[in-house]
Amino acid sequence: MESYVLVVDDDPSIRSLLTEVLELAEYDVQAASNGVEALRAIDRRCPSVMVLDMQMPVLDGWGVARALREHGQRVPTVVITASASDAHQWCKDIAADASLGKPFELEDLLRAVARVHS
Repeated sequence: MESYVLVVDDDPSIRSLLTEVLELAEYDVQAASNGVEALRAIDRRCPSVMVLDMQMPVLDGWGVARALREHGQRVPTVVITASASDAHQWCKDIAADASLGKPFELEDLLRAVARVHS
């Protein structure tokens, strides 16, 4: 099955921008507006990389990570968060593979996704 990147962010403009940038870099991209949508997408088709906002309504990044662990699933993850000072710690908290504090350069996003892409 071909791989894809799952972008999870509650902000429609950020979600749209990240999707567009990754598609221009020739990734197949699916987007989710919260953690519940992300888990449904992962149940249908596991992504090769998940770009995960940590602070979202409905189900946040910690909840997504917890649900995946409880089901024995591992998805390579790039954490993105508006709390740039906490990005590294939150990355460690959920055993993510990389982190980016908002605002970040789009090239940094592409490098992070490429690095954790399996």
